[in-house]
Amino acid sequence: MSDQRTCPYAAAAASTTGAGAPAINDRNSLTLGADGPILLHDVHLIEQLAHFNREKTIERQPHAKGSGAFGVFETTEDVSAYTKAALFQPGVTTEVLLRFSTVAGEQGSPDTWRDVRGFSLKFYTSEGNYDLVGNNTPVFFLRDPMKFPHFIRSQKRLPASGLRDATMQWDFWTNNPESAHQVTYVMGQRGLPRTWRHMNGYGSHTYMWVNDKGEKFWVKYHFHTQQGLKFFSNEEATAMSGVDADFHRRDLFDAIERGEFPKWTLSVQVMPYEVAKTYRINPFDLTKTWPKKDFPLIPVGVLTLNRNPENFFAQIEQAAFSPGNTVPGIGLSPDRMLLARSFAYADAQRNRIGANFHQLPVNQPKCPVNTYMFDGPMAYHHSGSAPVYATNSFGRPWSDQTGPVENGWEADGAMVRSAYTLREGDDDFSQAGILVREVMDDAQRAALVETVAGSLLDVKEPVRARAFQYWRNIDADIGARIEEAVNTASI
Repeated sequence: MSDQRTCPYAAAAASTTGAGAPAINDRNSLTLGADGPILLHDVHLIEQLAHFNREKTIERQPHAKGSGAFGVFETTEDVSAYTKAALFQPGVTTEVLLRFSTVAGEQGSPDTWRDVRGFSLKFYTSEGNYDLVGNNTPVFFLRDPMKFPHFIRSQKRLPASGLRDATMQWDFWTNNPESAHQVTYVMGQRGLPRTWRHMNGYGSHTYMWVNDKGEKFWVKYHFHTQQGLKFFSNEEATAMSGVDADFHRRDLFDAIERGEFPKWTLSVQVMPYEVAKTYRINPFDLTKTWPKKDFPLIPVGVLTLNRNPENFFAQIEQAAFSPGNTVPGIGLSPDRMLLARSFAYADAQRNRIGANFHQLPVNQPKCPVNTYMFDGPMAYHHSGSAPVYATNSFGRPWSDQTGPVENGWEADGAMVRSAYTLREGDDDFSQAGILVREVMDDAQRAALVETVAGSLLDVKEPVRARAFQYWRNIDADIGARIEEAVNTASI
């Protein structure tokens, strides 16, 4: 006899909220017009993200396995024409924490599995903490956060066996073709960096910069390693996962201990505010890059890691990042994934660490704090006997700015659930094809075919056939070579 407690989940003809009401849409968030901001009263989205953040306890979900180090960022160039942010003014040096991670693996998983690597920065600026949460690739698998919990689950483990499963992964990817650009990166060299020191980092999202005149710009962050790019082969990565599951963590710690301080050069691409309205691709689509011929890299400064943590748990495991942590001169953008992450990341930390995670030493700002968040578990910083409410008549200051916000943007339209409005260059496969044909060389293309074909050998139909078409859509020749390699190996 089946467990009747599972029946309500199996009986519904379509997806519902946790309360049993129709979910309406599991692919698109509620926005103000097709290109407007996500709305907080999208109850289904908030429920999905809030529940996802609480699916597991203690370790991060995702980005569980990782490590990091402290250092400094020095602004060596003058970009004050684009932003008034204190940390990006010429000559300013800012203390930083950088955490590296894998996405899909648990805390005990090998560092050298093929995966995206997280690249999360906390700048302890004079105006508050600025968190830049990115990866070692300039794009991501998705453009709408409604799909994010589903994507992460597809990369995790099967509910019955508890094993990771290639069919599940490829089923999600091929059913969501916007993943093609990122999948091509992951199946190429970027999926197997030799060390964290020898890989780039990217903000990935589009952010806003505002200068002291109130002029607005859209920016993308690029951290290029000064150590040079180096990668593992499939065979080397597999061997290393058995020899030393913590290879990347050990390499970073030992290098800093030896005084070999890794460095990255920060450059930004800058898009004028008005240009974004009519540019041929959606500049807020996280699955897309901006062509450098249209928006060349502008140097900003140098990031150096020079200090290892004294206590891994206190300073790395309890480090909490959120792209919602911005400072004057920096803002968010209409990127749906960024807007959702500005809520979800902080909420994940409240679940993982506690309501007062921001009071832990590694997360504390270096500037004065006057917050009306109070009490809660582990509140060891407090405001004494000062009023805990605003407005008040007893001298504790509060904020009361009205009117347009300096780091905002205009939006108008009906509330809809819709994909982004398509622009001239907004197909899902062209940038992945450019990556294959124009960025990769013959050896890298051959390695890509071998890697993808190997990952498809145990994939079940109809997912395998759909994966072949997925790659033919990216590049006809690569798709044919992948199909031939799989069929040959399956004989």
